[in-house]
Order: sequence, then C-alpha cells, then structure tokens
Amino acid sequence: MKKLQEAQLRKPVTPDLLMTPSDQGDVDLDVDFAADRGNWTGKLDFLLSCIGYCVGLGNVWRFPYRAYTNGGGAFLVPYFLMLAICGIPLFFLELSLGQFSSLGPLAVWKISPLFKGAGAAMLLIVGLVAIYYNMIIAYVLFYLFASLTSDLPWEHCGNWWNTDLCLEHRGSKDGNGALPLNLTSTVSPSEEYWSRYVLHIQGSQGIGSPGGIRWNLCLCLLLAWVIVFLCILKGVKSSGKVVYFTATFPYLILVMLLIRGVTLPGAWQGIQFYLTPQFHYLLSSKVWIEAALQIFYSLGVGFGGLLTFASYNTFHQNIYRDTFIVTLGNAITSILAGFAIFSVLGYMSQELDVPVDQVAKAGPGLAFVVYPQAMTMLPLSPFWSFLFFFMLLTLGLDSQFAFLETIVTAVTDEFPYYLRPKKVVFSGLICVAMYLMGLVLTTDGGMYWLVLLDDYSASFGLMVVVITTCLAVTRVYGIQRFCRDIHMMLGFKPGLYFRACWLFLTPATLLRLQQASRPAMDWGPSLEENRTGMYVATLPGSQSPKPLMVHMRKYGGITSFENTAIEVDREIAEEEESIM
Repeated sequence: MKKLQEAQLRKPVTPDLLMTPSDQGDVDLDVDFAADRGNWTGKLDFLLSCIGYCVGLGNVWRFPYRAYTNGGGAFLVPYFLMLAICGIPLFFLELSLGQFSSLGPLAVWKISPLFKGAGAAMLLIVGLVAIYYNMIIAYVLFYLFASLTSDLPWEHCGNWWNTDLCLEHRGSKDGNGALPLNLTSTVSPSEEYWSRYVLHIQGSQGIGSPGGIRWNLCLCLLLAWVIVFLCILKGVKSSGKVVYFTATFPYLILVMLLIRGVTLPGAWQGIQFYLTPQFHYLLSSKVWIEAALQIFYSLGVGFGGLLTFASYNTFHQNIYRDTFIVTLGNAITSILAGFAIFSVLGYMSQELDVPVDQVAKAGPGLAFVVYPQAMTMLPLSPFWSFLFFFMLLTLGLDSQFAFLETIVTAVTDEFPYYLRPKKVVFSGLICVAMYLMGLVLTTDGGMYWLVLLDDYSASFGLMVVVITTCLAVTRVYGIQRFCRDIHMMLGFKPGLYFRACWLFLTPATLLRLQQASRPAMDWGPSLEENRTGMYVATLPGSQSPKPLMVHMRKYGGITSFENTAIEVDREIAEEEESIM
C-alpha cells in the first residue's frame, strides 16, 4: 500500500479521459505503467533536449540561403508571422498532448481512437527521416576525420579523383592575389572531392542503378548508429544528460565561427547581401510559403519528437514557458547562423573576385562544398574545418536522439509489459534494422536516394498528420475539453490566440501551404524518381485515415463513438487479414 501511494505521488495516474473501458477500474495496472516508464531527471533535461531537437542542421544550411533568396532582411517579416500563426501554436499543442497523456505517438490516440492512424503515419515518417538523417551525420563524420590532417584533402587538385576541369584557388594565403575564375567552366577541388571522392557519383547513372557500396561511408554510417545507440541506451535518462553537451557546445563553436568570420576582409559584403531588405519580395506568395516551410520543419512539429519528450515530463511542468524559450531561441539561432555563414561567404567572394550569389548554395552544397572551400582560404584551415564539422555533428545528433526515442517510445507504450523490460535490446534492434535499410545510401547513387527521401518523406504525409492532429484534438476531442486539460496541468487555460490558431488559422495556413508547395529534385529528376517519390510521400499520409475508414465501412458511418482503441485495432487487424 505504501508503494502504491509513493507511485501516485511520483506520477499522476493516466487521466480518465484517456482511459479505455478496459483500463478504468484497474488503477494498479496504470500506476505500475506510469512508474516503470520513467521521467526526466530534471526540468533542464527536457528543455535542452527540445532545443537540441529543434536547432539542427537546417538552421545552418537552409535558413541563411532561404533568407537571402527571399528578400534578405524582409524575409524576417513572413518568418516571424508564420512562427506566430503556425510554429508556436503547434509546438504548444504537441507538448500539451504529450505531457497530459504521458503516452507516445501511438498510445496517445486513446483520446480519439478513430484517428490513431495519424500516430502510425507519424511513426512511419520519423522512421524514414531517421534513416537518411543519420547518413548526413555519416558524411559529417567523414569530413571530420578528413580534417585531422595538416593539409585538407579538398584544398588542391592533382588527386586521382580530380578532372581536367579542376582549378584550385590561389589566394592571399599564398601571397599571389585573387585569381578571377569563370565558375561556369571550372570546378573547385572541394566540389570534386564531395561528388567524385566522397559520393563517387560518377559510378551511378541514377536512382535505378545505385552502383557499389562505398565502404568508407558504410563504416562512418555504422559509427553514427553506434554513437546514437550508446546515447539513447537508457532512454531519456541517458540522452537527457548527453544534451547538456550536444545542445550547448554548438553555440560556443557558432560564436567562434561568427567572431572569426566578421573579422575577415569582405565579411561585411556578405552580411549586407544576407540582410539587405528587399520588401518587394513580400508581394510574392513564394516568399510566404518558404517562410512557413522553414518554421514548420525547423521546429520539428508532427514528427512526434516533441510529444515524446513531453510525455516524460512531470504533470505540472511549465511547457507554456518552454514553448516560447525553444521557438524564439530556434529563430534567433537561425539568424546568428546566417551571420556566421555569410560573413565567410563574403570573404570567399572577395578572394575569388565573384559576386556572393555565385558562391552561396543551400543544403549539402553549403556544408560539404562551399564552406569547406572557404576553410582552405584561412590560416589554420584544418582547425576551423574540424570545428565546423564538429558543430554539425552535435547539431545532427540531438535531432537523431529525438527520432529514435520517438520510435522506441511509441512501440514500447503499445506493448509495455513485453518490451519495456527489454528496452535496451529493442533499441539496439531498431538501430541495426535502420542501419541495414540505410546501406543503399552508402552506394555510388546514394545521394539520389537521400535527396528523394529528403524531398518526399516529410512532405505530404507530414502535412496530413499535423492537420489531422490539429482537427482531431480541437474538433473531435473538443477544444474546451483540451483547454480544461491544460488548465489541470498549468493552472490556466490557453487564451484566445491559441484557440483561434488551433481552430482556424493554423489548419487553413497548412492547407494553403500544401497546395502551393512542390518538391524540387537537384540530382536529375526522372519519371522513375518522381513515381518513387510520390509513393514515399503518400505512404505515411495514407495511414492517417485508416482506422476511420475501417470503422465507417463496418458501421456505415461515424457511429458508436464509444469504440475503444482496442476495438478499432481489432477491426484494422481483421481488415488486413481479409486483404491478405
């Protein structure tokens, strides 16, 4: 009896609104469930984990490029407006849902079993993203090890992977002055190192002919998965301590790179190019779409990471305060990263005697081609290169921790008495399975697959998940009911701003965003790639309405609203057996 009372003090029993009829009346069962699940060891663990999850690679290689191509300083207007309409409300909704239920992305749908497919879609999306995201971390590890030399391997031509088009820089570091380059007819050593040595892209003809496995990349990918597994070995209790380093150290490196960048000649030219406002861009719908996309993907809503992290909170954690700290901190970090990146690009453009827009690129092109080339122009180039890639490593690992914890938590919450005692083994099996599935990304044509997954895995399906979650919570579960739940946790109800966004503004904005957005393939689109991409995009989204469709087919409409999660799961299983 004493143990039961202690368990109730440590963690509240799962609220009645989230219990199925089979759960109600079995208090001992739920108390043991909650007690075994565990919590963060401190409030700061949760906050730093959320910061590490949101502040990722996209803050460094996507935001600066999107800002300068969409109006410079004027881009901040739609950026912060979309943050207010979509980012902050969705962030707070997901944290509230996870903290109140203390359940993962699948089990949380006891609030509305008919929409449990949204949880399955969320799990499928985060699984696809985790596979290719760790491949990016493997690339970072490859460059990190390559930086441990006296001369960077992408500094000079003359290597076996270089072609006749390779032309290396002769700049002020050699005392020869800048050499004007026709960038359209020559290739930099860093670009050939990336495409011909690291990727060996010349060994593949496209997505249908991946070529052989690059064993150096294969080993880097293995190391990346080993690091991730060791950090999530004990769930949030271990990853919550690792983030004290991985979520804070990148800021130290970012400040060092920023100070070094702004002291370089030509830095102001790059910063001007980055921030000079061009307000006529605001008349273009593309700019507003780009701002919404940046907010949507950088905060990580809809992937399940925020919901999972919040589910390990104590019941009265102040997630309202944490929401504003993380979302605004993420925005400020993106802006600061732009200063660090474009100050170096300004120096690079002056050294090469070309405009800034000819050296600036987005995505992997910035991280693995342009910035490494800029590092070769600096004194102590291996040192600055190592710092840059170590920063990318820590930024990437934080997000990967969240992806894996989401998958493990979701499945163990569904089968707590089978999997929770063997959570370490289950986590290891997940990592091994994802490593094996990611081996295709280590082939000569692996970049084609990576770009395809990046463009399609978290596009249509993610929009469906977020819109479904927003509507199911506010319209089916009930906005008043949800606000009362938040009042139970925090001591106050959300104001008109949050309710208006959840009910109208956010879903309408996301629908418009989905209609207007189109993915772009930078590695040679083909009919084969487009078909594969569309399948990847629609697969997660097709899971969202599945329980609802099964229920409507059986009952001829949305009736018997009292159906429990157990009943709906049985209906889905029967439907799948009949199909097979």
